[in-house]
Amino acid sequence: MSRPPLARPNAVRTAARRTAAFLAMGFIVVGLSACAQTVSLEPAESAADPACADIIVSLPLVLPSDAENQDIRQTDAQATAAWGSPASILLRCGIPPQGPTTLPCININGIDWVEDDSNKPNYRFVTYGRVPTTEVIVNYDVVSGTSTLVDLGPSISKIPQTNKCLGAEDTLDLPTDAPSAG
Repeated sequence: MSRPPLARPNAVRTAARRTAAFLAMGFIVVGLSACAQTVSLEPAESAADPACADIIVSLPLVLPSDAENQDIRQTDAQATAAWGSPASILLRCGIPPQGPTTLPCININGIDWVEDDSNKPNYRFVTYGRVPTTEVIVNYDVVSGTSTLVDLGPSISKIPQTNKCLGAEDTLDLPTDAPSAG
């Protein structure tokens, strides 16, 4: 009766080395990701609102960017999120609702955002007509604000819209049949 061939010692050593290298690489990757510092943010006054939890648990883990994808990071405050290293996108849910303003309001996929560019290249976007209100700060040197808001839209839309932004044309009662200046 013949015996099955034994594994060659070199093949066994090679397989063992590959397995050890693979495991070591996995530990290095896990170790490096654990070294990423927590992003320190202040919680908003209504961060404990359950609707904020609905947003936070549904946020994307990665936000695409032209330069490099922005991975979600750990934060140290309730109802907050951050992406990128260094953080280029910050989110806080539960800030006070936006009142009347002269700042531009843009609608992106059915969500009204008040845009504040006074701290360029960091743009601040605040939801309008949704309570609790969400704030997103985007570093335009790293990522596109429009793309970011599109990608966050499905999570933000979990809070129903109760008001809409109005422009001057919405508030002026202009006759539609006024004679033209001829």
